[in-house]
Amino acid sequence: MFNKVLIANRGEIAVRVIRACRELGLQTVAVYSEADRQALHVRLADEAYYIGPAPSRESYLRMDHILDVAKKSGAGAVHPGYGFLAERSDFSQACADAGIRFIGPKASAIMAMGDKAIARATVAAAGVPVVPGTEGEGSLTDEELLKAAQEIGFPLLIKATAGGGGKGMREVRNLEEMPGLLESARREAQAAFGDGNVYLEKLIEGARHIEFQIIADEDGNTIHLGERECSLQRRHQKLLEEAPSPFIDEDEDFRQKMGAVAVKAAKAVGYVNAGTIEFLVDKDKNFYFLEMNTRLQVEHPITEEVTGLDIVTEQLRIARGRPLSLTQDQVKMQGWAIECRVNAEDPHNNFLPSTGFISHLTVPTGPGVRVDTGVYAGFNISPYYDSLISKLVVKGESRAQAILRMRRALEEYHVVGVMTNIPFHQRILEQARFIAGNFDTRFVEERFSLEKAEEGMETHPEIAAIVATLVANEQAERSAHIISRGKRDTSNWKWVSRWERMHR
Repeated sequence: MFNKVLIANRGEIAVRVIRACRELGLQTVAVYSEADRQALHVRLADEAYYIGPAPSRESYLRMDHILDVAKKSGAGAVHPGYGFLAERSDFSQACADAGIRFIGPKASAIMAMGDKAIARATVAAAGVPVVPGTEGEGSLTDEELLKAAQEIGFPLLIKATAGGGGKGMREVRNLEEMPGLLESARREAQAAFGDGNVYLEKLIEGARHIEFQIIADEDGNTIHLGERECSLQRRHQKLLEEAPSPFIDEDEDFRQKMGAVAVKAAKAVGYVNAGTIEFLVDKDKNFYFLEMNTRLQVEHPITEEVTGLDIVTEQLRIARGRPLSLTQDQVKMQGWAIECRVNAEDPHNNFLPSTGFISHLTVPTGPGVRVDTGVYAGFNISPYYDSLISKLVVKGESRAQAILRMRRALEEYHVVGVMTNIPFHQRILEQARFIAGNFDTRFVEERFSLEKAEEGMETHPEIAAIVATLVANEQAERSAHIISRGKRDTSNWKWVSRWERMHR
């Protein structure tokens, strides 16, 4: 049993875990790099320790530094969040060897499901349908992959066996372009995950990306918490998610069929704690195992909103040896939730990352609105990490209400100092195809244009610059004002009242 948790991460997910720990009465330990000295997770934690320079390979990816802090602080458990070391089996094993509880699956499960080629072979052996591809275990040379590509057929995807988020992934349309794409995919995978191994997978065109949240305890109880629709992507990176999926919606039989397969896949590796099984689903509702994320997902809040279960709290409970707090029969999806990832990037310039100082921040509030964030006014967006500012989550009684609520929340959301993709989300929510639920994984890249929404809109950069200068000058003048304490101990109105009473 542990009473102190080290969060081996940063940003909004570190803040999220700290808050869950605080509700359970657990002490928290934050770690930070040079770039994150003033970060929100550092301020909120009970203790915080410096672990290295800004580059993640010298700080958040240093297992030795993090384990040293865990021992020094007396933390009995480590929560990896997502990204960085979350899906590293060697980190999970290192924690176990050090007598520290890893809040996540065992190293063997991460190894089996974290390597996507091994995962495909594992679940296929358990009878779970997989997308045609290189199903063998281990690594394949470029020559072997080129030969396999001709057998699978084009188009196909080159995918990194470790990690996710679209890193190390390339779409291949013909054999001639494949050698160059293999080289770039391996290089990107090596830089992102420390593993340049890749595999091939048939590209199912017109498919939807639907995932199932699963959670399992140490007693062998495994359940799913319903699906999330994650088809709105750009370069294989999710941008907007919703639960339930409009493609499944009221088809409860299909939902339970997919959910049962997700549970079966998790049980195939003896999975414990929270994880996600991802599927590709074609227009005829044929579904195929895509991969398993052996960690907490970025989009977990929408599942929390429609099921009422705090997934991070459940992770902590399971890690402390507790059984699941509910059974499969008790899982009910009620209402509709949508999540928009608000990133510091310029949607008008090929979504290039935008870095800098956040001078002003207005976060939306109101009924059914939730914002998970790790930034504040005065925070500096660093070029060293991902561009996520926050996750804007709304819940409504229906999908229509959730869409209207998200539109309102996006209008209220103001970030000054860096560019954001808020205009992109606003444009998506206006699309007739999105409102009708008629989209797939290629919708953003092939049938969506942000520019069309802004045709005819005049921009006046000179006026904007003048207004910004006037606002900055006004703020500077306000900060320069010094208000001294009055000579009297109260206001003039009260002083006169006292004087009148004394002279009656």
